Amino acid sequence: MNADPATDVLEEHRPVLTGVAYRMLGRITDAEDVVQEAWLRWSSAGREEVREPRAYLVRITTRLAVDRLRHLRSRREAYVGPWLPEPLTTEEAVGSPPVPDAAERAVLADSVSFAVLVVLESHSPLERVVFVLREAFGFPYAEIAAALDRTEPAVRQLAGRARRHVEERKPRYDVDPAERRGLTERFLAAASGGSIEELMALLAPDVRLVGDAGGKAKAALRTIGSADKVGRFLAAVAQEIGPDWDMRIAEFNGGPAVACFVGGKPDTFLQLEVRDGAIQCIYIVRNPDKLSGLSALFDL
Repeated sequence: MNADPATDVLEEHRPVLTGVAYRMLGRITDAEDVVQEAWLRWSSAGREEVREPRAYLVRITTRLAVDRLRHLRSRREAYVGPWLPEPLTTEEAVGSPPVPDAAERAVLADSVSFAVLVVLESHSPLERVVFVLREAFGFPYAEIAAALDRTEPAVRQLAGRARRHVEERKPRYDVDPAERRGLTERFLAAASGGSIEELMALLAPDVRLVGDAGGKAKAALRTIGSADKVGRFLAAVAQEIGPDWDMRIAEFNGGPAVACFVGGKPDTFLQLEVRDGAIQCIYIVRNPDKLSGLSALFDL
């Protein structure tokens, strides 16, 4: 057991703190940096005056995440091509303590989905943090208001506005996890086998493909729409797949995804959104800065 009480308290609440920070920032490294800064402030605080350590730590983490998000916004405005979150493994957890209730786990998993995090990018930092604390973690409005130095009515207004924006813009893909994984496996088999006809048969007519390379790898610079255009793009990509490609399926951001390694190095991350037995959206991450952690997850 750790001899430092301050560290023990931080470790007890780290899953929630990291979960909040990741949903705010969309980057694992940024989230970990925020939690580390929160620990430094916690360790130097007069803790005898802190009656509720969890609330105190959430407040610090929230404010640090809001400040960092505001700083990152200017950099993301100059980002090359579409921006997508860094893949987060959710094989065993979703950035929170173990959740025995399946419905509650589904809510937490949905709150780290690419669909939700992409929508949250269009929110103001305050709207985003209120949505995360309220919708993902169920924090009381009064506690959120205290964390943000806002009145409770103001927080309720922010929460309502953020919830409406997410509901209006987030695609509704209520699909059985087994069906989603099955379609992911079929997609992977078709791509690996170079069967363009099989790939095309899996795509919805209005399918979209969103690629994120940050100008550091080959990828589409704009969102591609329609089965014909997406199919032709995938056909070109499939031709590049060779014997040195190693593709693994695991759970990321609340759903099955494919991690591709070339010559033992992470090259591409791919996740599908599915509805009515067809692929509605394909997310592809090729920015090497967002893939560096994949090797450790698969012991490569």
